[in-house]
Amino acid sequence: MDFIDLFPFTPEVGYLSLSLVNFFGSLIPFVPLPGFLLLATMSVGNAFDLHILALSSAITATVAKQIIFYVSYGGRKIIHEKTRKRMRPFERLVKRYGAAAAFFAAATPIPDDLVYVPLGLAKYNPKRFFIATLTGKIVLSYVIVLTSHYLGLSLVEPFLEKIDDATPVYVGIILFGVMMTMAVVLLLRLDWAIILGRFAPWTLDENQED
Repeated sequence: MDFIDLFPFTPEVGYLSLSLVNFFGSLIPFVPLPGFLLLATMSVGNAFDLHILALSSAITATVAKQIIFYVSYGGRKIIHEKTRKRMRPFERLVKRYGAAAAFFAAATPIPDDLVYVPLGLAKYNPKRFFIATLTGKIVLSYVIVLTSHYLGLSLVEPFLEKIDDATPVYVGIILFGVMMTMAVVLLLRLDWAIILGRFAPWTLDENQED
């Protein structure tokens, strides 16, 4: 099976289509895969400028993640007070290491919304979040672009050859998104005072700046 069989797009769609696919793919929590694959396919050969590919991908993904961040930022108002009280130690933790966490999540292929949603709930500084996320997305985009350009798609094609039906792949992506959503819900239900009290007791100090 080829990429075109797995996801219905081709490298000829152009920069605008890449931006749209990457934006909406990044806007859906935990499911950025179509944007990554389209970026990789367009990076093979010399049909497109590698810098435009990397930067357009990074910028559109960052804008989408900023929206998710702001939704989480405002979502704090509807969270029950008991939940917010349990979350306060965790909020102090992510505020202290927020920029590093946002950069790491953006620069690696981990489910970054697991970091961005708590940062929004903790009302982390939006400008710092944007800069850290954009920097990380630029790093990740260039890694994908340069790897695909110089090595081609040989790294993943052996796995696709074993796939005859794309349905299990789509189901797997949906299940993964559901699992990650449940993980965020779990973050809201944990008693962070007990968890962080052992490793970061300073997070329990009510005098710490929120």
